Amino acid sequence: MNVEGKIKDCEYNLKQIKYYDPDPFYVNYFFKAYLQSVMNVYAEILEEANRDFGLFITGECTKEKFEIKAKKKNDKQALEFLSWFKENYEVEHNIPYPSFIKKIIYFFKEYNHLPEISIKIRANQRYKADVFQTIQVGFTKGKLKSKEELQIEVKRQKPLFLEIINQKRKKKNEPKVSENQIIASAYLEMKNLEDIEISHACEIYLPVMKRFLDESRNEIKRLTRRIE
Repeated sequence: MNVEGKIKDCEYNLKQIKYYDPDPFYVNYFFKAYLQSVMNVYAEILEEANRDFGLFITGECTKEKFEIKAKKKNDKQALEFLSWFKENYEVEHNIPYPSFIKKIIYFFKEYNHLPEISIKIRANQRYKADVFQTIQVGFTKGKLKSKEELQIEVKRQKPLFLEIINQKRKKKNEPKVSENQIIASAYLEMKNLEDIEISHACEIYLPVMKRFLDESRNEIKRLTRRIE
């Protein structure tokens, strides 16, 4: 499968996350699949570079293998691309949501599981620094017992949540949140990291990754032209 197919995998897994949100069981399953798809995209970018620079790396094309083979061949253009790849990857992931995806990928690769996923309520229209609030609901074998029970708990928590968020909104001259503008979403709780809404982070990350793919291909073309 080419890199476009792996991008489609990311889009499919995001669609499933949004469909099952906020059920932690299904969100966890499809979020792991999403992260694997993301890793596959970057691996395929390196594979495209491997082919275009003629490095003939066999098996998985990692940054380490790429560097070793390019140095062995004294391929300055390939090494220049790898340097560009590393530097621009860091630049693209130096903002909050992409940074979160980067960190959670490292966690997932090291431990082969995700940190705890919780259900929180938030305003459906986001404003910077808005609060969100954890709600406790029952589970059966890790899955939500029922949507009805979830809605009952959301309704129970609404009055206090609305009071808190609207105090913040009022101070910042932002629109007031009404009772019917409160929704539940799955959040990831990770040590030393702000709780992040999973579906929102994944949605924001997709165009970042697509842009990186396009820029990578342009850089490969620029450097391979110099070889000619």
